[in-house]
Order: sequence, then structure tokens, then C-alpha cells
Amino acid sequence: MRWCRGEDPIVAKPVATATSGGASVILALSASPEAIAGHETQVMKPVDKPGRRTNEPNPVIREFSRVAEQYDRRWSFYVQATTRETMARLSIGVDDRVLDVGCGTGVLLYQIGQRYPQARLAGVDPVAEMLGVARRRLPDGTDLRQGWVEHLPWDDSRFDVVVSCNMFHYIRQPLAALGEMARVLRPGGRLLITDWCDDYLACRVCDWYLRLFSPAHFKVYRRSECLNLLKQGGYPEASVEGYRISWLWGLMTATATKHAA
Repeated sequence: MRWCRGEDPIVAKPVATATSGGASVILALSASPEAIAGHETQVMKPVDKPGRRTNEPNPVIREFSRVAEQYDRRWSFYVQATTRETMARLSIGVDDRVLDVGCGTGVLLYQIGQRYPQARLAGVDPVAEMLGVARRRLPDGTDLRQGWVEHLPWDDSRFDVVVSCNMFHYIRQPLAALGEMARVLRPGGRLLITDWCDDYLACRVCDWYLRLFSPAHFKVYRRSECLNLLKQGGYPEASVEGYRISWLWGLMTATATKHAA
């Protein structure tokens, strides 16, 4: 997929690209979030309302199972930048138990293992193909499981650190997800979430576009919205930092600690 910049830095511009079935036309944003985020969206009619596609696979699984093998290569800038920014804000003890929620191809877990070789690593993702890539990348002792953040397949208070990178805008039940993350964290455990930030114009445009054309996408949050969700989810002293990873694209990282019982 080839992307280019239109005359206006945030105006979409059609680009011709070759596919296995011939020529097609895609709609690209400058430094497009589609290219950045891993979507393979072509120009198409808006998606049906939820409930009309009950016989089809979950849209997250359908979307990412197709691109799993090429994901890291296609969107290398975005993967490297978001992993780097998450690692810069992540503090892990020598033998902490660390869970990556929405671990995808295991890039973040790999970086954690390189920096903290004694940490005990685990990851969960709903897409079997993404986990397949992660298993080839990570050591045999890594606890990788297929599942959803709303129903994490671990016991209470299992982890010292729960981290999530570039996943939160897919969650349809954010409070349930935050509750599950809190459940598997031990008292005093640390939560860190990195995701797109709707305070930046490009992210707002992308959010609008993806709500129309990508069934997998749900919502991009502002920093204030993220902070309110964390407080409602049981993290009264959470903080949220916004920052740019390019001249156009912005992220935020939320950090919080689970209160002792």
C-alpha cells in the first residue's frame, strides 16, 4: 500500500495502488493513520450497524489476521515509535510479572525482555495469527494466551505490571476492560496504557474516518476522557501525558497504581 501527502496536510488524496486482484483506489491521509495503525482499508461503503453481520468473524480478528505476517514491516515507523515511547515511561522491577494486553506480534514484550531479562512475561491477544508471530519472536517461557481484555484468562492479583500499547481505541467496553486489568494486578501494581490521543487534529480526523469505514475501530479518547475513565475504573490518582511522535501524529500514555486492599 502506497501513501502520499495532499496539498493540505490533513486532506485525503486518492492514490492508485496494485493489489492481487488488479488496480484499486485507496483514500489516504497525510502520514495516514491507516498506514500508521495497521488498517488495510480501501475505499468502501460505510459498514453496517452492529448486529447485521452476526455470521461474520469479529472485525478485529478479521482485520488483523490478514496482516499479521506483514504487520511489523508495513508499519515499522509506528510500531517502533510507540514501543519506544512506552518503554521510556515503563518501570519494571527485577523479577516483576508483566502482562501486555493486546500484545499483537510481541514487539513490546520483546523489548521488555531485552531490558529486564529476569521479568516474567505474559501477553494476551484475540488474534491467533498475531500470537503466532509473537511466539516465534519471544522465548519459550513467555505465557501467551488468546483472549479478550474484557475477560482476561488469569487469576486475580497475578501481575505486578499491566501494559497496553495501541489497543485501547478498539475496546467497546472500556470500563469493563479497565476493571479486568485492575483485577489481575496485585495491590500496588502499576498500569500503563499508550494509545492515540484525540486532542490532536490528525487523530480526530482519523477517528471520524475509521468510525465510518473500519468495523474494528471504536473510539479515540481525549486526555481528559481517558483520565475520567481511569478514575471511574478505580484509579483515582492516574495521570495522562500527551505528546507527538511526528509533526502530525500524537499519542498519550496513562499511568496509574492499583491501591492496596
